[in-house]
Amino acid sequence: MILKFLHPLFKALGGPNILQYITFRSAYAAVTALLISFLLGPWVIKKLRQLKIGQEIRIDGPESHFSKSGTPTMGGILIIVSIVFSILLFEDLDGPFAWLVLGSVVGFGAIGFADDFLKITRRNAGGLTAGFKWVTQFILAAAVALVIFFLRTARDGQVDTTTFLYVPFFKEPLFDLSYFYIPFAVLLLLWTTNAVNLTDGLDGLATGLLIMVGITIAIISYLTGRADYANYLFIPFVKSGGELAIASLALVGACVGFLWFNAHPAQVMMGDTGSLGLGGMIGVLALLLKKEILLVIIMGVFVLETLSVVIQVLSFKLRKKRVFKMAPLHHHFELKGWAESKVVIRFWILGGLFTLLSLSTLKIQ
Repeated sequence: MILKFLHPLFKALGGPNILQYITFRSAYAAVTALLISFLLGPWVIKKLRQLKIGQEIRIDGPESHFSKSGTPTMGGILIIVSIVFSILLFEDLDGPFAWLVLGSVVGFGAIGFADDFLKITRRNAGGLTAGFKWVTQFILAAAVALVIFFLRTARDGQVDTTTFLYVPFFKEPLFDLSYFYIPFAVLLLLWTTNAVNLTDGLDGLATGLLIMVGITIAIISYLTGRADYANYLFIPFVKSGGELAIASLALVGACVGFLWFNAHPAQVMMGDTGSLGLGGMIGVLALLLKKEILLVIIMGVFVLETLSVVIQVLSFKLRKKRVFKMAPLHHHFELKGWAESKVVIRFWILGGLFTLLSLSTLKIQ
């Protein structure tokens, strides 16, 4: 948005138009989102306390979490507002990519908001019914997938790769998903939203991991949006893909600012508002950048958390036995005696290793 207002001014003055550089706008999108999140944080926390919007704790959860009951939740509103404002300010809004990202973070965030709101008003950890929550997520994910799928008809002058499936370590796509791309994209979005939601169980855990994921996707976005770098690395070139680096770093900045208040002991929690919104945003970025499979490595810790829940449920239903003391995985280590801060830091270290591994695959083709 700022480009439309300031570009004519720079042109009239004859000076260098620094706003044309994606790197500049990405950096300032991160700084802007960080400052909004950091400066508005105390006011938001105060308002949430006044409105008695406190976290409801699962009665079957670790005993150490009972003391967190009443901690302000729905802090994800702060993150989403910071991201939206930064994208509107610094990203090129002429193309559809920015609006898809905005629609996903706001749309999935709205579903999470409704879930958080019901948990608070009902004074339990139930929220939306599982069926309604899945249906609304499915409808939104399907809408996003359809928009991305039919956008390909508007691309001219390049080989369209929208429905191609790219796998790390392979230069060429394995095959064309064609119309199967739509259910594939829906499943990816449903996984990313719920994976972040499952991981958001300890102070700062999901927030710190999302910072690493955001930085990784920002680097990939910049490389993917440059034809020269994309050709050199044998990765699909995505026109305007570089603009997504702005959205990615806006996410990073917002999460860094939020982590100041979300670090142990947390003053505020992101709630489903933040976890579903950010998960949906990450999923859309991966779809637009053609990094759907690589995302499994980038979000390695989120994958482990999701698998722990799936394994636990299947094992209990089939064998009437639990594999883990409690799922998701972070609760298992808590019940083994690890301090919450130790679990978080060690999961962050693991998340860092996954992000380094994912970046290394760009060259190993």
